[in-house]
Amino acid sequence: MKPTLLHGDCLKVLPSLEAESQDLVVTSPPYNLGIAYRSFDDTAKREDFLDWCRQWAAELKRVLHPQGSFFLNVGAAPSNPLFPHQVLLALTEELFVLQNTFHWIKSITVQTRSGESISAGHFKPINSKRYVNDCHEYVFHLTKNGNVPLDRRGAGVPYQDKSNISRWGHTGGQDLRCRGNAWFIPYETIQSRDKERPHPATFPVALVEQCIRIHGQGEDTRLLDPFLGIGTSAVAAHRMNLNAFTGIELDEHYLAVARERLETLI
Repeated sequence: MKPTLLHGDCLKVLPSLEAESQDLVVTSPPYNLGIAYRSFDDTAKREDFLDWCRQWAAELKRVLHPQGSFFLNVGAAPSNPLFPHQVLLALTEELFVLQNTFHWIKSITVQTRSGESISAGHFKPINSKRYVNDCHEYVFHLTKNGNVPLDRRGAGVPYQDKSNISRWGHTGGQDLRCRGNAWFIPYETIQSRDKERPHPATFPVALVEQCIRIHGQGEDTRLLDPFLGIGTSAVAAHRMNLNAFTGIELDEHYLAVARERLETLI
């Protein structure tokens, strides 16, 4: 795969892409929560920000194949919990249909059958008397018609109770079931954020890979990320051996980091 990495404002670059030329969009736009990006003001008035979201979403709808999927990762600040839902409402008023809602779990504690508590993952601790630590973000699965087939087992997990394999006819004898809409995908442990993750808001490569798997087109997938950042989705496309990838990034420094990350893989 030879990725296409484009520098510029996605509102100006997206119109240059051919209509219905992309099978899959996986992206995470700025959250308008005051995050310190290098080349983007993340402090717009809420309605101005939502209007901006409608503009780039309209272009994504134009370039997306009729049976394509748009996975939108959106998080929130504890003091602004309605933000992801406001973005979702703006994009589903006239543009897209919400087909699935996934919960990206960054950190979790579970109790085993033996009563042992196990904690896994990473989260940013919050020092507050009002709010608890925020350990998840949303991944909204948007489509043009709400009727796009998915490869549910493509991102599946083995049955814990193996007797279910033969008990339920829909298994087809396979030890693999739908994972559901809760995705535990922790960040990889790093030694230096400045060197290994020099961007204030990234998602793990594995999150993009999960979206590619469940969309179900394999290597034939044409993947687009209009907010490329440091190239996480491009790395996922390379790992999954996709035939085509297009990324758009406003900031020259982030784009340079993305190119460097890919060069180390090729």
